[in-house]
Amino acid sequence: MLTLLGKSTSINVRKVLWTCAETGQAYQLEQYGGGFQPTGTPEFLGLNPNGLVPVVIDNGQALWESNTICRYLVGKHGRTDLLPLEPMARAQVEKWMDWQATELNNAWRYPFMALIRGSAEHQDPAMIASSTNTWNRLMALLDQQLAATGAYVCGDTFTLADIVLGLSLNRWLSTPVARPALPALQTWSQRLMERPGYVQHGANGTP
Repeated sequence: MLTLLGKSTSINVRKVLWTCAETGQAYQLEQYGGGFQPTGTPEFLGLNPNGLVPVVIDNGQALWESNTICRYLVGKHGRTDLLPLEPMARAQVEKWMDWQATELNNAWRYPFMALIRGSAEHQDPAMIASSTNTWNRLMALLDQQLAATGAYVCGDTFTLADIVLGLSLNRWLSTPVARPALPALQTWSQRLMERPGYVQHGANGTP
């Protein structure tokens, strides 16, 4: 059985939990992070020197970085529908996964920390507005992509890109910021609600 270290409210841990649901991977969750077991101990840092969750331990080996863990799980279970083998089809999925981890993550951090976490270090109104504008602009790019595909991020079928970006969609919808009307995102959100893994680990009331 796979061991997953990380708190179940973490957006990156929830990517892994949803991927486990899609692949049927059995796991044991041990809660680590704020309010739970610490991630700064020598033991944890020996598993992930960054001191961040999630970490998975499988067959005695540790793995970190949430998107990498998700790739590992679908590869382990042979789920080429979620991450194709053909190089270009695979790259199209990974392109959007990498975009989520870089451009999109950086956009939402300031308003999320201000409005959801209540961080005293993130209360500059100008920074909240600027970051929110960038966040909305990037979500509009995703809306354009979904309008073009008419279904999921990379086409007609559900892939890993939908898992990592579905969690980002939930965070955008759950943060009290002014949002433009993006109909393709709304349709996609409703489509994701048909998947039990998203209902359980994505749109579960946690931003």
